[in-house]
Amino acid sequence: MHELHDAPLAPLTTFRLGGPATRLVTAVTDDEVIAAVREADDAGTPLLIIGGGSNLVIGDRGFDGTALRIATKGFTLDGTALELAAGEVWTDAVARTVEAGLAGVECLAGIPGSAGATPIQNVGAYGQEVSTTITEVVAYDRAARGTVTLTGAECGFSYRHSRFKQHPGRWVVLRVRFGLEDAGGLSAPLKYAETARALGVEPGDRVPATTARDTVLKLRAGKGMVLDPEDHDTWSAGSFFTNPILTDAQYAEFAARVRARLGDDVTPPGFPEGEGRTKTSAAWLIDRAGFTKGYGTGPARISTKHTLALTNRGAARTEDLLALAREVVTGVHDAFGITLVNEPVTVGVSL
Repeated sequence: MHELHDAPLAPLTTFRLGGPATRLVTAVTDDEVIAAVREADDAGTPLLIIGGGSNLVIGDRGFDGTALRIATKGFTLDGTALELAAGEVWTDAVARTVEAGLAGVECLAGIPGSAGATPIQNVGAYGQEVSTTITEVVAYDRAARGTVTLTGAECGFSYRHSRFKQHPGRWVVLRVRFGLEDAGGLSAPLKYAETARALGVEPGDRVPATTARDTVLKLRAGKGMVLDPEDHDTWSAGSFFTNPILTDAQYAEFAARVRARLGDDVTPPGFPEGEGRTKTSAAWLIDRAGFTKGYGTGPARISTKHTLALTNRGAARTEDLLALAREVVTGVHDAFGITLVNEPVTVGVSL
């Protein structure tokens, strides 16, 4: 293991924000990960797990404890069965599965971060979620002090949620196993209307998996959602807020507020999310509440390409970002009665 003290954490995050950790340990094997976790637990030392840093908002004061960076490697493909070490770069792994002619995660291309983070958040985009392909997650259980293997069903997946997120800090993901599909080089059936439109096909159609991946990457790049060190529009955590899921009564009240504010001819987005529930668009709410692309004059602003991305323009502090996030949350609630929930994990700070 590699160890540093008073170590900067900002370079390990896609926001490039946050103060230092008292101690930073980099683990390159599963045994090193487990040893570092056990050492911290035995000493009662606070522990922060860092993978790709794409879903972290770390406070300006940093982290008073041990930050454990998981840098394990391992890509094993056996037919349609894929196993990834937690430290594998997710978008690189997606590219390799597509090159192998397999379907199931091709529309998750370009998502920053590590493979180990995908089951925690049930990462999803453009009509796919990892929950549909994850078969098992191997993790270190800090409560039982041992390694466990959870089936996909045992992970408790739902929209941007999982058993791991429900009990933060208990499990440290070591490996993720996926069951992909051999469709003769074709993608899974396309579920996302924007992707289908961009490809000139209908939802439910299949296209070459490479074409689906390349199209998603172009769509994401157009929204500043593909990391580029030279483009401050990508210095973000991707979508900062989750799409609200409302009961029928809540959605009806929301629609009434929309009509009162924007006119009787305006209908807010609504997508079925199970019986009696409707998902609406956080991006639509933000935009219609007056926070348009590029909003802000300080060092933290809304992306010029996508209203869901809050960005560091190069000289921001975490407090600048949080001030902008709070302004957006308050504005959306005042306008539509809906409280947005942040998607990134906050460390030492809160909205």
